[in-house]
Amino acid sequence: MKPSNSKRKRGRKPTKPVAETMDLQLPSSSLAADEGQVSPADSSPPPTSRLSRGRPRKTRGHSIPDEDVASGDGKLPPSSLKRGPQHIFASNGERADLVMVTAAGEPLPRWDQVVKAVPSMDAVVKVFCVHTEPNFSLPWQRKRQYSSSSSGFIIGGRRVLTNAHSVEHYTQVKLKKRGSDTKYLATVLAIGTECDIAMLTVNDDEFWEGVSPVEFGSLPALQDAVTVVGYPIGGDTISVTSGVVSRMEILSYVHGSTELLGLQIDAAINSGNSGGPALNDKGKCVGIAFQSLKHEDVENIGYVIPTPVILHFINDYEKSSEYTGFPILGIEWQKMENPDLRKAMGMMPDQKGVRVRRVEPTAPESEFLKQSDIILSFDGVDIANDGTVPFRHGERIGFSYLVSQKYTGETALIKVLRNAKVHEFNIRLATHKKLVPAHIKGRPPSYFIIAGFVFTAISVPYLRSEYGKDYEYDAPVKLLEKHLHAMAQSSDEQLVVVSQVLVADINIGYEDIVNTQVVAFNGKPVKNLKSLANMVESCTDEFLQFDLDYEQIVVLQAKTAKAATPDILTTHCIPSAISADLKS
Repeated sequence: MKPSNSKRKRGRKPTKPVAETMDLQLPSSSLAADEGQVSPADSSPPPTSRLSRGRPRKTRGHSIPDEDVASGDGKLPPSSLKRGPQHIFASNGERADLVMVTAAGEPLPRWDQVVKAVPSMDAVVKVFCVHTEPNFSLPWQRKRQYSSSSSGFIIGGRRVLTNAHSVEHYTQVKLKKRGSDTKYLATVLAIGTECDIAMLTVNDDEFWEGVSPVEFGSLPALQDAVTVVGYPIGGDTISVTSGVVSRMEILSYVHGSTELLGLQIDAAINSGNSGGPALNDKGKCVGIAFQSLKHEDVENIGYVIPTPVILHFINDYEKSSEYTGFPILGIEWQKMENPDLRKAMGMMPDQKGVRVRRVEPTAPESEFLKQSDIILSFDGVDIANDGTVPFRHGERIGFSYLVSQKYTGETALIKVLRNAKVHEFNIRLATHKKLVPAHIKGRPPSYFIIAGFVFTAISVPYLRSEYGKDYEYDAPVKLLEKHLHAMAQSSDEQLVVVSQVLVADINIGYEDIVNTQVVAFNGKPVKNLKSLANMVESCTDEFLQFDLDYEQIVVLQAKTAKAATPDILTTHCIPSAISADLKS
Protein backbone atom coordinates (compact mmCIF):
# COMPACT_ATOMS: atom_id res chain seq x y z
CA MET A 1 0.00 0.00 0.00
CA LYS A 2 1.75 3.11 -1.21
CA PRO A 3 0.87 6.77 -1.63
CA SER A 4 1.27 8.29 -5.03
CA ASN A 5 4.57 10.01 -4.24
CA SER A 6 6.35 7.01 -2.73
CA LYS A 7 8.22 6.07 -5.92
CA ARG A 8 11.76 7.26 -6.51
CA LYS A 9 12.66 8.43 -9.99
CA ARG A 10 15.72 7.67 -12.00
CA GLY A 11 18.22 10.51 -12.15
CA ARG A 12 21.05 11.90 -10.12
CA LYS A 13 21.98 10.00 -7.01
CA PRO A 14 20.45 11.44 -3.84
CA THR A 15 22.50 13.20 -1.25
CA LYS A 16 19.98 12.65 1.52
CA PRO A 17 20.86 10.41 4.48
CA VAL A 18 20.57 6.66 4.00
CA ALA A 19 19.50 4.22 6.70
CA GLU A 20 21.66 1.12 7.11
CA THR A 21 21.43 -2.07 9.10
CA MET A 22 23.95 -2.39 11.90
CA ASP A 23 25.40 -5.91 12.03
CA LEU A 24 29.19 -6.15 12.26
CA GLN A 25 31.02 -8.13 9.60
CA LEU A 26 34.17 -9.75 10.90
CA PRO A 27 37.14 -9.56 8.50
CA SER A 28 39.81 -12.21 8.50
CA SER A 29 42.46 -9.72 9.61
CA SER A 30 42.45 -7.55 12.69
CA LEU A 31 40.87 -4.12 12.65
CA ALA A 32 43.05 -1.31 11.37
CA ALA A 33 44.58 1.01 13.89
CA ASP A 34 43.55 4.10 11.96
CA GLU A 35 39.90 3.16 12.47
CA GLY A 36 40.24 3.68 16.18
CA GLN A 37 40.08 -0.01 17.13
CA VAL A 38 42.32 -1.77 19.63
CA SER A 39 43.96 -5.00 18.61
CA PRO A 40 43.26 -7.93 20.97
CA ALA A 41 46.97 -8.36 21.49
CA ASP A 42 47.28 -4.82 22.79
CA SER A 43 44.56 -4.33 25.35
CA SER A 44 46.42 -2.02 27.73
CA PRO A 45 44.57 1.20 28.49
CA PRO A 46 45.77 4.39 26.82
CA PRO A 47 47.77 6.80 28.98
CA THR A 48 45.72 9.51 30.65
CA SER A 49 46.41 13.13 29.81
CA ARG A 50 47.84 15.41 32.53
CA LEU A 51 46.10 18.54 33.65
CA SER A 52 49.36 20.49 34.12
CA ARG A 53 53.10 20.00 34.33
CA GLY A 54 54.66 19.35 37.76
CA ARG A 55 53.04 19.25 41.19
CA PRO A 56 49.62 20.84 41.59
CA ARG A 57 49.64 24.31 43.10
CA LYS A 58 48.57 24.76 46.68
CA THR A 59 45.43 26.73 47.40
CA ARG A 60 45.53 29.28 50.18
CA GLY A 61 42.87 29.15 52.87
CA HIS A 62 40.48 26.37 53.80
CA SER A 63 37.28 27.38 52.03
CA ILE A 64 36.13 26.16 48.64
CA PRO A 65 34.35 28.64 46.36
CA ASP A 66 30.80 27.69 45.33
CA GLU A 67 31.73 27.45 41.68
CA ASP A 68 34.42 24.88 42.56
CA VAL A 69 32.03 22.43 44.24
CA ALA A 70 30.27 21.20 41.12
CA SER A 71 29.99 22.46 37.59
CA GLY A 72 26.73 22.56 35.67
CA ASP A 73 27.19 19.06 34.26
CA GLY A 74 27.77 17.53 37.69
CA LYS A 75 31.56 17.20 37.34
CA LEU A 76 34.14 18.59 39.72
CA PRO A 77 36.41 21.15 38.02
CA PRO A 78 40.18 20.56 38.06
CA SER A 79 40.70 23.35 40.63
CA SER A 80 38.84 21.33 43.28
CA LEU A 81 40.91 18.16 42.83
CA LYS A 82 43.10 17.88 45.97
CA ARG A 83 44.99 15.30 47.83
CA GLY A 84 43.26 13.65 50.75
CA PRO A 85 39.57 13.63 51.68
CA GLN A 86 37.52 16.77 51.15
CA HIS A 87 34.47 17.69 53.19
CA ILE A 88 31.77 20.32 52.90
CA PHE A 89 30.22 21.73 56.04
CA ALA A 90 26.73 23.18 56.42
CA SER A 91 26.09 26.51 58.15
CA ASN A 92 25.44 24.71 61.46
CA GLY A 93 28.88 23.13 61.40
CA GLU A 94 27.78 19.58 60.48
CA ARG A 95 29.35 17.76 57.56
CA ALA A 96 27.14 17.61 54.47
CA ASP A 97 27.15 15.06 51.64
CA LEU A 98 28.31 16.20 48.23
CA VAL A 99 25.51 15.60 45.73
CA MET A 100 26.11 15.97 42.00
CA VAL A 101 23.25 17.55 40.09
CA THR A 102 22.25 18.01 36.46
CA ALA A 103 21.96 21.36 34.73
CA ALA A 104 18.27 21.36 35.70
CA GLY A 105 19.14 20.95 39.36
CA GLU A 106 18.06 17.28 39.60
CA PRO A 107 20.42 14.87 41.42
CA LEU A 108 22.30 12.42 39.24
CA PRO A 109 21.58 8.72 39.94
CA ARG A 110 24.22 6.74 41.84
CA TRP A 111 26.00 3.92 40.11
CA ASP A 112 24.07 1.26 42.04
CA GLN A 113 20.81 2.83 40.89
CA VAL A 114 21.98 2.71 37.28
CA VAL A 115 22.80 -0.98 37.56
CA LYS A 116 19.36 -1.69 39.00
CA ALA A 117 17.75 0.17 36.09
CA VAL A 118 18.98 -2.42 33.59
CA PRO A 119 18.59 -5.79 35.33
CA SER A 120 18.04 -7.51 31.96
CA MET A 121 21.63 -7.12 30.76
CA ASP A 122 22.45 -10.75 31.62
CA ALA A 123 19.81 -11.82 29.10
CA VAL A 124 21.59 -9.99 26.26
CA VAL A 125 23.71 -12.38 24.17
CA LYS A 126 26.25 -12.01 21.40
CA VAL A 127 25.27 -13.63 18.10
CA PHE A 128 27.95 -15.12 15.85
CA CYS A 129 26.83 -16.09 12.36
CA VAL A 130 28.53 -17.58 9.31
CA HIS A 131 26.80 -16.49 6.11
CA THR A 132 26.93 -18.05 2.66
CA GLU A 133 25.15 -15.81 0.20
CA PRO A 134 23.89 -16.89 -3.22
CA ASN A 135 25.89 -15.84 -6.24
CA PHE A 136 23.28 -14.22 -8.49
CA SER A 137 25.74 -13.73 -11.33
CA LEU A 138 26.62 -17.44 -11.21
CA PRO A 139 23.41 -18.89 -9.71
CA TRP A 140 24.65 -22.49 -9.72
CA GLN A 141 27.13 -21.70 -6.92
CA ARG A 142 27.45 -19.61 -3.76
CA LYS A 143 29.79 -16.82 -2.71
CA ARG A 144 32.67 -17.18 -0.28
CA GLN A 145 31.39 -17.45 3.26
CA TYR A 146 31.93 -14.64 5.77
CA SER A 147 31.31 -14.09 9.47
CA SER A 148 29.46 -11.39 11.38
CA SER A 149 28.59 -10.60 14.97
CA SER A 150 25.50 -8.90 16.34
CA SER A 151 23.36 -8.87 19.45
CA GLY A 152 20.26 -10.66 20.71
CA PHE A 153 18.31 -11.21 23.89
CA ILE A 154 16.53 -14.03 25.67
CA ILE A 155 12.73 -14.03 25.96
CA GLY A 156 10.28 -16.50 27.48
CA GLY A 157 9.84 -20.02 26.13
CA ARG A 158 13.58 -20.74 25.68
CA ARG A 159 13.79 -18.37 22.71
CA VAL A 160 16.15 -15.63 21.57
CA LEU A 161 15.30 -12.65 19.38
CA THR A 162 17.70 -10.89 17.02
CA ASN A 163 17.52 -9.17 13.63
CA ALA A 164 16.68 -11.04 10.45
CA HIS A 165 19.60 -9.46 8.61
CA SER A 166 21.93 -10.76 11.34
CA VAL A 167 21.22 -14.38 10.31
CA GLU A 168 20.36 -13.92 6.63
CA HIS A 169 21.70 -16.77 4.46
CA TYR A 170 23.07 -18.38 7.60
CA THR A 171 25.18 -21.51 7.58
CA GLN A 172 25.86 -21.65 11.32
CA VAL A 173 24.65 -19.54 14.24
CA LYS A 174 26.23 -19.50 17.72
CA LEU A 175 25.34 -17.56 20.85
CA LYS A 176 27.48 -16.46 23.79
CA LYS A 177 26.11 -15.20 27.08
CA ARG A 178 27.49 -12.27 29.02
CA GLY A 179 30.51 -13.29 31.08
CA SER A 180 30.69 -16.76 29.49
CA ASP A 181 33.49 -18.24 27.43
CA THR A 182 31.27 -20.82 25.74
CA LYS A 183 29.53 -20.48 22.39
CA TYR A 184 26.33 -22.48 22.01
CA LEU A 185 24.99 -23.70 18.69
CA ALA A 186 21.62 -22.14 17.91
CA THR A 187 18.70 -23.22 15.75
CA VAL A 188 16.80 -20.68 13.66
CA LEU A 189 13.06 -21.06 14.30
CA ALA A 190 11.69 -18.24 12.16
CA ILE A 191 12.91 -15.30 10.08
CA GLY A 192 10.62 -12.31 9.60
CA THR A 193 12.13 -10.60 6.60
CA GLU A 194 9.63 -7.73 6.45
CA CYS A 195 9.94 -6.77 10.12
CA ASP A 196 13.68 -7.65 10.32
CA ILE A 197 13.26 -10.00 13.31
CA ALA A 198 14.51 -13.57 13.71
CA MET A 199 13.76 -16.10 16.45
CA LEU A 200 16.38 -18.59 17.65
CA THR A 201 16.63 -21.34 20.23
CA VAL A 202 19.40 -23.40 21.85
CA ASN A 203 19.02 -27.12 22.62
CA ASP A 204 21.71 -27.15 25.32
CA ASP A 205 20.03 -26.80 28.75
CA GLU A 206 23.17 -25.22 30.20
CA PHE A 207 22.58 -22.11 28.09
CA TRP A 208 19.32 -21.31 29.89
CA GLU A 209 20.64 -21.72 33.43
CA GLY A 210 20.73 -18.63 35.65
CA VAL A 211 19.20 -16.24 33.11
CA SER A 212 15.89 -14.46 33.48
CA PRO A 213 14.11 -13.66 30.20
CA VAL A 214 13.52 -10.08 29.15
CA GLU A 215 9.97 -8.80 29.63
CA PHE A 216 8.26 -6.49 27.17
CA GLY A 217 7.01 -3.04 28.11
CA SER A 218 4.41 -0.81 26.55
CA LEU A 219 5.00 1.54 23.66
CA PRO A 220 7.05 4.47 25.03
CA ALA A 221 6.10 8.12 24.71
CA LEU A 222 8.20 10.87 23.21
CA GLN A 223 11.13 11.91 25.44
CA ASP A 224 10.95 8.65 27.40
CA ALA A 225 14.42 7.41 28.34
CA VAL A 226 15.73 4.29 26.60
CA THR A 227 18.90 2.25 27.08
CA VAL A 228 20.34 0.27 24.17
CA VAL A 229 22.31 -2.81 25.22
CA GLY A 230 24.43 -4.90 22.87
CA TYR A 231 27.86 -5.83 21.56
CA PRO A 232 28.81 -3.10 19.04
CA ILE A 233 32.12 -2.43 17.37
CA GLY A 234 34.88 -1.09 19.63
CA GLY A 235 35.25 -3.97 22.09
CA ASP A 236 34.23 -7.48 23.03
CA THR A 237 32.25 -6.84 26.20
CA ILE A 238 28.70 -5.63 26.58
CA SER A 239 28.00 -1.97 25.79
CA VAL A 240 25.28 0.32 27.15
CA THR A 241 24.20 3.59 25.53
CA SER A 242 21.30 5.78 26.59
CA GLY A 243 19.03 8.34 24.99
CA VAL A 244 15.40 9.31 24.57
CA VAL A 245 12.62 8.55 22.11
CA SER A 246 12.82 11.35 19.54
CA ARG A 247 10.15 10.37 17.02
CA MET A 248 7.54 7.71 16.36
CA GLU A 249 6.12 7.10 12.89
CA ILE A 250 5.86 4.68 9.97
CA LEU A 251 9.46 3.98 8.92
CA SER A 252 11.05 2.37 5.91
CA TYR A 253 12.68 -0.89 7.00
CA VAL A 254 15.84 -1.13 4.91
CA HIS A 255 16.22 -4.91 5.09
CA GLY A 256 12.56 -5.73 4.70
CA SER A 257 11.81 -3.15 1.98
CA THR A 258 8.57 -2.46 3.84
CA GLU A 259 7.07 0.31 5.95
CA LEU A 260 6.11 -0.42 9.55
CA LEU A 261 5.91 1.43 12.85
CA GLY A 262 9.33 2.45 14.17
CA LEU A 263 10.99 4.50 16.90
CA GLN A 264 13.74 7.05 16.37
CA ILE A 265 16.11 7.47 19.31
CA ASP A 266 19.22 9.56 19.90
CA ALA A 267 21.20 6.76 21.60
CA ALA A 268 24.25 5.62 19.64
CA ILE A 269 23.57 2.52 17.52
CA ASN A 270 26.71 1.18 15.88
CA SER A 271 27.73 -1.89 13.91
CA GLY A 272 27.10 -4.92 16.08
CA ASN A 273 24.19 -3.35 17.99
CA SER A 274 21.70 -5.00 15.65
CA GLY A 275 19.31 -7.26 17.53
CA GLY A 276 20.04 -5.80 20.97
CA PRO A 277 17.15 -4.66 23.17
CA ALA A 278 16.17 -1.09 23.91
CA LEU A 279 15.13 -1.01 27.57
CA ASN A 280 13.04 1.52 29.45
CA ASP A 281 13.80 2.81 32.96
CA LYS A 282 12.11 -0.29 34.44
CA GLY A 283 14.37 -2.67 32.55
CA LYS A 284 11.63 -3.84 30.17
CA CYS A 285 12.18 -4.14 26.43
CA VAL A 286 10.47 -1.49 24.34
CA GLY A 287 12.22 -2.28 21.07
CA ILE A 288 15.02 -3.91 19.09
CA ALA A 289 17.87 -1.87 17.59
CA PHE A 290 18.07 -2.54 13.86
CA GLN A 291 19.36 0.38 11.78
CA SER A 292 20.76 3.90 11.95
CA LEU A 293 21.02 6.92 9.70
CA LYS A 294 24.43 7.56 8.16
CA HIS A 295 25.18 11.00 6.75
CA GLU A 296 27.73 13.74 7.26
CA ASP A 297 25.05 16.08 8.60
CA VAL A 298 23.47 13.50 10.94
CA GLU A 299 24.49 12.58 14.47
CA ASN A 300 23.08 9.89 16.76
CA ILE A 301 19.94 8.95 14.84
CA GLY A 302 19.11 5.32 15.48
CA TYR A 303 15.99 3.30 14.82
CA VAL A 304 14.28 0.71 16.98
CA ILE A 305 11.62 -1.89 16.15
CA PRO A 306 8.82 -1.17 18.69
CA THR A 307 6.95 -3.71 20.80
CA PRO A 308 3.75 -3.82 18.65
CA VAL A 309 5.81 -5.09 15.71
CA ILE A 310 7.79 -7.51 17.91
CA LEU A 311 4.69 -8.97 19.55
CA HIS A 312 2.99 -9.30 16.16
CA PHE A 313 5.95 -11.40 14.98
CA ILE A 314 5.92 -13.57 18.11
CA ASN A 315 2.13 -14.09 18.07
CA ASP A 316 2.21 -14.86 14.36
CA TYR A 317 4.79 -17.60 14.96
CA GLU A 318 2.88 -19.02 17.92
CA LYS A 319 -0.37 -19.16 15.96
CA SER A 320 0.90 -21.01 12.91
CA SER A 321 4.34 -22.36 13.97
CA GLU A 322 5.85 -20.27 11.18
CA TYR A 323 6.15 -16.67 10.12
CA THR A 324 3.35 -15.68 7.71
CA GLY A 325 4.14 -11.99 7.38
CA PHE A 326 2.41 -8.63 7.74
CA PRO A 327 -0.66 -8.15 5.56
CA ILE A 328 -1.11 -4.98 3.51
CA LEU A 329 -3.80 -3.43 1.34
CA GLY A 330 -2.86 -4.22 -2.23
CA ILE A 331 -3.56 -0.71 -3.48
CA GLU A 332 -1.86 2.55 -4.37
CA TRP A 333 -3.65 5.64 -3.07
CA GLN A 334 -3.76 9.38 -3.51
CA LYS A 335 -4.29 12.14 -0.95
CA MET A 336 -7.56 14.09 -1.10
CA GLU A 337 -6.40 17.39 0.34
CA ASN A 338 -7.49 19.48 -2.64
CA PRO A 339 -11.09 20.79 -2.15
CA ASP A 340 -11.87 20.73 -5.90
CA LEU A 341 -10.77 17.11 -6.11
CA ARG A 342 -13.00 16.16 -3.17
CA LYS A 343 -15.97 17.93 -4.73
CA ALA A 344 -15.40 16.23 -8.09
CA MET A 345 -15.32 12.84 -6.37
CA GLY A 346 -18.72 13.52 -4.80
CA MET A 347 -17.50 13.87 -1.22
CA MET A 348 -19.57 15.74 1.31
CA PRO A 349 -17.91 18.49 3.39
CA ASP A 350 -17.78 16.20 6.45
CA GLN A 351 -16.32 13.23 4.56
CA LYS A 352 -12.60 12.50 4.49
CA GLY A 353 -10.53 9.74 2.96
CA VAL A 354 -8.02 8.74 0.26
CA ARG A 355 -8.56 7.87 -3.40
CA VAL A 356 -7.65 4.45 -4.81
CA ARG A 357 -5.25 4.91 -7.74
CA ARG A 358 -4.60 1.27 -8.60
CA VAL A 359 -5.47 -2.14 -7.20
CA GLU A 360 -3.08 -5.08 -7.34
CA PRO A 361 -4.66 -7.75 -9.59
CA THR A 362 -3.34 -10.52 -7.31
CA ALA A 363 -4.64 -8.92 -4.09
CA PRO A 364 -7.95 -9.99 -2.47
CA GLU A 365 -8.98 -6.31 -2.55
CA SER A 366 -9.28 -6.51 -6.35
CA GLU A 367 -12.65 -8.28 -5.92
CA PHE A 368 -14.12 -5.35 -4.01
CA LEU A 369 -12.22 -2.11 -4.59
CA LYS A 370 -12.10 -0.19 -7.85
CA GLN A 371 -10.10 2.69 -9.22
CA SER A 372 -11.28 6.11 -7.89
CA ASP A 373 -12.99 4.58 -4.85
CA ILE A 374 -12.62 6.79 -1.77
CA ILE A 375 -11.61 4.80 1.33
CA LEU A 376 -13.34 6.54 4.23
CA SER A 377 -12.46 4.27 7.16
CA PHE A 378 -10.65 1.07 8.10
CA ASP A 379 -12.19 -1.10 10.82
CA GLY A 380 -14.27 1.82 12.06
CA VAL A 381 -11.35 4.29 12.24
CA ASP A 382 -11.84 7.34 10.00
CA ILE A 383 -9.03 8.13 7.58
CA ALA A 384 -8.04 11.76 7.03
CA ASN A 385 -7.50 13.34 3.61
CA ASP A 386 -3.72 13.00 4.07
CA GLY A 387 -3.97 9.26 4.81
CA THR A 388 -3.41 9.49 8.57
CA VAL A 389 -5.46 8.24 11.53
CA PRO A 390 -5.44 9.23 15.23
CA PHE A 391 -2.64 7.49 17.09
CA ARG A 392 -2.19 8.88 20.58
CA HIS A 393 -2.86 12.19 22.24
CA GLY A 394 -1.61 14.88 19.90
CA GLU A 395 -0.23 12.36 17.38
CA ARG A 396 -1.34 11.00 14.03
CA ILE A 397 0.09 8.15 11.98
CA GLY A 398 -0.33 6.62 8.53
CA PHE A 399 -3.35 4.33 8.27
CA SER A 400 -1.11 1.49 7.10
CA TYR A 401 -0.38 1.07 10.82
CA LEU A 402 -3.94 -0.23 11.28
CA VAL A 403 -3.42 -2.75 8.50
CA SER A 404 -0.10 -3.95 9.93
CA GLN A 405 -1.79 -4.71 13.26
CA LYS A 406 -3.83 -7.41 11.53
CA TYR A 407 -2.69 -10.97 10.80
CA THR A 408 -2.63 -12.73 7.45
CA GLY A 409 -6.05 -14.21 6.69
CA GLU A 410 -7.99 -11.90 9.00
CA THR A 411 -10.76 -9.67 7.67
CA ALA A 412 -11.21 -5.92 7.93
CA LEU A 413 -14.28 -3.74 7.47
CA ILE A 414 -13.55 -1.06 4.86
CA LYS A 415 -15.99 1.79 4.19
CA VAL A 416 -15.82 3.13 0.63
CA LEU A 417 -17.43 6.04 -1.20
CA ARG A 418 -18.27 5.11 -4.80
CA ASN A 419 -20.37 7.29 -7.10
CA ALA A 420 -21.54 9.36 -4.11
CA LYS A 421 -22.79 6.23 -2.33
CA VAL A 422 -21.22 4.60 0.74
CA HIS A 423 -20.39 0.89 0.58
CA GLU A 424 -18.94 -1.45 3.22
CA PHE A 425 -16.83 -4.49 2.43
CA ASN A 426 -15.36 -7.23 4.62
CA ILE A 427 -12.03 -7.88 2.95
CA ARG A 428 -9.64 -10.70 3.75
CA LEU A 429 -6.11 -9.40 4.19
CA ALA A 430 -3.07 -11.07 2.67
CA THR A 431 0.62 -10.49 2.08
CA HIS A 432 1.87 -8.69 -1.00
CA LYS A 433 2.89 -10.41 -4.25
CA LYS A 434 5.32 -8.21 -6.16
CA LEU A 435 6.40 -8.71 -9.76
CA VAL A 436 9.98 -8.06 -8.60
CA PRO A 437 10.16 -9.62 -5.10
CA ALA A 438 12.11 -7.83 -2.41
CA HIS A 439 13.57 -11.11 -1.07
CA ILE A 440 14.07 -14.71 -2.10
CA LYS A 441 13.71 -15.79 1.56
CA GLY A 442 16.81 -17.94 1.81
CA ARG A 443 16.17 -19.96 -1.35
CA PRO A 444 18.89 -20.25 -4.00
CA PRO A 445 18.16 -18.34 -7.21
CA SER A 446 16.51 -20.22 -10.07
CA TYR A 447 18.18 -20.49 -13.48
CA PHE A 448 17.94 -22.22 -16.85
CA ILE A 449 20.72 -22.58 -19.45
CA ILE A 450 20.41 -23.36 -23.16
CA ALA A 451 23.22 -22.87 -25.70
CA GLY A 452 25.10 -20.66 -23.23
CA PHE A 453 22.16 -18.32 -22.56
CA VAL A 454 21.62 -18.02 -18.79
CA PHE A 455 18.00 -17.23 -17.96
CA THR A 456 16.94 -16.18 -14.48
CA ALA A 457 14.17 -14.28 -12.66
CA ILE A 458 14.66 -10.70 -11.49
CA SER A 459 14.52 -9.86 -7.77
CA VAL A 460 15.75 -6.95 -5.67
CA PRO A 461 18.72 -9.00 -4.33
CA TYR A 462 19.62 -9.80 -7.94
CA LEU A 463 19.58 -6.10 -8.91
CA ARG A 464 21.59 -5.19 -5.82
CA SER A 465 24.13 -7.90 -6.64
CA GLU A 466 24.48 -6.73 -10.24
CA TYR A 467 24.45 -2.96 -9.75
CA GLY A 468 25.25 -2.34 -6.08
CA LYS A 469 23.36 -0.31 -3.48
CA ASP A 470 22.47 2.36 -6.04
CA TYR A 471 20.71 -0.14 -8.31
CA GLU A 472 17.67 2.17 -8.49
CA TYR A 473 19.84 4.58 -10.48
CA ASP A 474 22.25 2.26 -12.28
CA ALA A 475 20.06 -0.65 -13.44
CA PRO A 476 18.50 -0.62 -16.95
CA VAL A 477 15.59 1.77 -17.25
CA LYS A 478 13.08 -0.82 -18.40
CA LEU A 479 13.85 -3.15 -15.50
CA LEU A 480 13.54 -0.25 -13.05
CA GLU A 481 10.22 0.80 -14.56
CA LYS A 482 8.81 -2.68 -14.02
CA HIS A 483 10.32 -2.90 -10.55
CA LEU A 484 8.84 0.41 -9.43
CA HIS A 485 5.54 0.53 -11.29
CA ALA A 486 4.52 -2.80 -12.86
CA MET A 487 2.06 -5.12 -11.09
CA ALA A 488 1.94 -8.90 -11.32
CA GLN A 489 -1.13 -10.13 -13.21
CA SER A 490 -0.99 -13.58 -11.61
CA SER A 491 0.53 -15.05 -8.46
CA ASP A 492 3.18 -17.01 -10.39
CA GLU A 493 4.26 -14.27 -12.81
CA GLN A 494 7.99 -13.49 -12.95
CA LEU A 495 10.24 -11.09 -14.81
CA VAL A 496 12.56 -13.39 -16.80
CA VAL A 497 15.82 -12.02 -18.24
CA VAL A 498 18.89 -13.18 -20.09
CA SER A 499 21.40 -12.71 -17.29
CA GLN A 500 24.47 -13.31 -19.45
CA VAL A 501 25.72 -15.32 -22.41
CA LEU A 502 28.44 -17.92 -21.84
CA VAL A 503 30.47 -17.49 -25.00
CA ALA A 504 30.52 -20.43 -27.42
CA ASP A 505 30.55 -20.94 -31.18
CA ILE A 506 26.78 -21.33 -31.33
CA ASN A 507 26.00 -17.94 -29.78
CA ILE A 508 28.36 -15.78 -31.84
CA GLY A 509 26.98 -12.25 -32.15
CA TYR A 510 24.86 -12.49 -29.00
CA GLU A 511 27.68 -12.02 -26.46
CA ASP A 512 26.69 -8.49 -25.46
CA ILE A 513 23.16 -9.35 -24.30
CA VAL A 514 23.03 -8.74 -20.55
CA ASN A 515 20.04 -8.42 -18.19
CA THR A 516 17.47 -8.06 -20.96
CA GLN A 517 13.89 -9.22 -20.44
CA VAL A 518 12.54 -12.19 -22.38
CA VAL A 519 9.08 -11.23 -23.64
CA ALA A 520 8.11 -14.30 -25.68
CA PHE A 521 9.37 -17.65 -26.95
CA ASN A 522 8.34 -18.81 -30.43
CA GLY A 523 5.48 -16.34 -30.32
CA LYS A 524 4.14 -17.39 -26.92
CA PRO A 525 4.36 -14.99 -23.92
CA VAL A 526 6.81 -15.96 -21.18
CA LYS A 527 4.91 -16.11 -17.87
CA ASN A 528 7.74 -17.27 -15.61
CA LEU A 529 11.07 -19.06 -15.70
CA LYS A 530 9.62 -22.53 -15.27
CA SER A 531 7.22 -22.11 -18.19
CA LEU A 532 10.10 -20.90 -20.38
CA ALA A 533 12.20 -23.95 -19.49
CA ASN A 534 9.29 -26.28 -20.22
CA MET A 535 8.59 -24.64 -23.59
CA VAL A 536 12.23 -24.83 -24.65
CA GLU A 537 12.70 -28.45 -23.61
CA SER A 538 9.47 -29.59 -25.28
CA CYS A 539 9.98 -27.52 -28.44
CA THR A 540 9.82 -29.51 -31.71
CA ASP A 541 10.23 -26.54 -34.07
CA GLU A 542 13.32 -26.11 -36.20
CA PHE A 543 14.35 -22.89 -34.51
CA LEU A 544 14.29 -21.46 -31.02
CA GLN A 545 13.28 -17.79 -31.17
CA PHE A 546 13.45 -15.57 -28.06
CA ASP A 547 11.79 -12.18 -28.31
CA LEU A 548 13.62 -9.77 -26.01
CA ASP A 549 13.06 -6.24 -24.81
CA TYR A 550 14.17 -3.34 -27.01
CA GLU A 551 12.74 -5.28 -30.02
CA GLN A 552 15.69 -7.71 -30.08
CA ILE A 553 15.35 -11.34 -31.13
CA VAL A 554 17.62 -14.36 -30.63
CA VAL A 555 17.28 -17.26 -33.07
CA LEU A 556 19.04 -20.62 -32.61
CA GLN A 557 18.71 -23.92 -34.42
CA ALA A 558 16.92 -26.15 -31.93
CA LYS A 559 18.89 -29.41 -32.37
CA THR A 560 22.26 -27.66 -32.47
CA ALA A 561 21.48 -25.56 -29.40
CA LYS A 562 20.42 -28.55 -27.31
CA ALA A 563 23.45 -30.56 -28.44
CA ALA A 564 25.90 -27.77 -27.62
CA THR A 565 24.61 -27.18 -24.09
CA PRO A 566 26.41 -30.12 -22.31
CA ASP A 567 29.83 -29.04 -23.60
CA ILE A 568 29.23 -25.45 -22.45
CA LEU A 569 28.22 -26.71 -19.00
CA THR A 570 31.40 -28.80 -18.79
CA THR A 571 33.59 -25.87 -19.85
CA HIS A 572 32.19 -23.65 -17.08
CA CYS A 573 31.96 -26.42 -14.45
CA ILE A 574 28.18 -26.07 -14.17
CA PRO A 575 26.56 -29.17 -12.61
CA SER A 576 23.15 -28.82 -14.27
CA ALA A 577 21.44 -26.83 -17.01
CA ILE A 578 18.45 -26.18 -14.77
CA SER A 579 18.09 -25.38 -11.06
CA ALA A 580 16.60 -28.01 -8.76
CA ASP A 581 13.39 -26.07 -8.05
CA LEU A 582 12.50 -26.01 -11.77
CA LYS A 583 12.87 -29.78 -12.21
CA SER A 584 9.83 -30.69 -10.14
